[in-house]
Amino acid sequence: MSDIAVKITGISKAYRIGQNVRENDTFLATLMSGIKAPLSNFRKLRNLSNIKEDDRSDDIIWALRDVSDTIKHGEVLGIIGKNGAGKSTLLKVISNITEPTSGKVEIFGRVASLLEVGTGFNPELTGRENIYLNGTILGMTKKEVDSKFDEIVSFSGVNKFIDTPVKRYSSGMKVRLAFAVAAHLEPEILIVDEVLAVGDAEFQKKCLGKMESITSEGRTILFVSHNMSAIKNLCTRAILLEGGRVKKEGETSEVVNEYLTGSADVFDGGVIPADYPRISRNKNQVYFRKFILRDRNNNAVDYFSYHQEAYVDIEIEALTDIEDAIIVILMSSVNNEKLSFSSSNDQSNRLFSLSKGIHKISVRIDQNFLPGRYFITFSLVDREGHPFDRLNNILSFSVGSMRESDGTYYRWGKVVAEVNTITQWEFSKEVKVKNF
Repeated sequence: MSDIAVKITGISKAYRIGQNVRENDTFLATLMSGIKAPLSNFRKLRNLSNIKEDDRSDDIIWALRDVSDTIKHGEVLGIIGKNGAGKSTLLKVISNITEPTSGKVEIFGRVASLLEVGTGFNPELTGRENIYLNGTILGMTKKEVDSKFDEIVSFSGVNKFIDTPVKRYSSGMKVRLAFAVAAHLEPEILIVDEVLAVGDAEFQKKCLGKMESITSEGRTILFVSHNMSAIKNLCTRAILLEGGRVKKEGETSEVVNEYLTGSADVFDGGVIPADYPRISRNKNQVYFRKFILRDRNNNAVDYFSYHQEAYVDIEIEALTDIEDAIIVILMSSVNNEKLSFSSSNDQSNRLFSLSKGIHKISVRIDQNFLPGRYFITFSLVDREGHPFDRLNNILSFSVGSMRESDGTYYRWGKVVAEVNTITQWEFSKEVKVKNF
């Protein structure tokens, strides 16, 4: 048996959008226009399949352009990108709901799709009847569906409404039942769109837990989501779509970082631009003037080895004398999760004063972050914590997987957190310990 679950080859999808309709001057012209309309629409539909990749007609929109990928059995592929990037269109093409303009998709296994709310349900049938209908579509026998029925109903939480027509379900109820059906009828390939966002937080957690269980059984999942934490925790690989094309493909954390930081306007060191957004309460009487992120050899860098210390040189300009100041550093992930906090008075419990003029301060950061990309927010505050000046996410840096000191690598194949907590371990004498 081939290890390929889905093979996508050169998929492109074009849509023809409406154009302004020219008003007719006479009754006869209006009549003739009505007669010609069906023929004109037929020609447009027929010609849509003959559109070339370089067609730039005003009424043509390319949702996908030359997308190719091979997904293996047991893989969990995350598909990410901004709204309109082509994510949902790609899933519809793979699910055989939408026909591509060019290219082909080959499926090797039984597929269940969870796309738009209510997809695959007959609204006139009850929840019970729709469960059996979906099982039949997947090629399952009634006995096989019977064996899963109670699990599906329990997971969905629609027990009291299982014999009610689906058209009377709320959007949330439809999603819960649709996911329960798709996940429990044991498809070899599960396709899930952002539709999970309709459910509440508790149900989303249940869904992600179920998908983790499915992956442990060696089944394949294609997952579209704007929840980057879920993508990073669940997916073994990811692709980033932009303008209908694959911009990046590879290890999940790298692709997510590209998505979250690729379009960000990140300052790369030096004198801070005058238009950089600040949070200040003193009308720039004292402010950060310059930052340099560097290594111990005074090289300006934004990439550090695993557990390599980082240095930041700071210039502050005071237009008047300032008393009792503190510098605060806040480290964040690409998901804007706050990871660590430190300040200039952590160890010495001291405040500093600034006279009028430019002042230079340096800080060493003994970073213990795991491989990934991170941001630094700097604040200059008074003793009560009120900001003289604050620059959110003003610096960014990446951490690699290799140690600078001995060339060894971060040993785990998947980065499951951001911070490597330093711990000390003691083993009793009978425990045999050796170097990794």
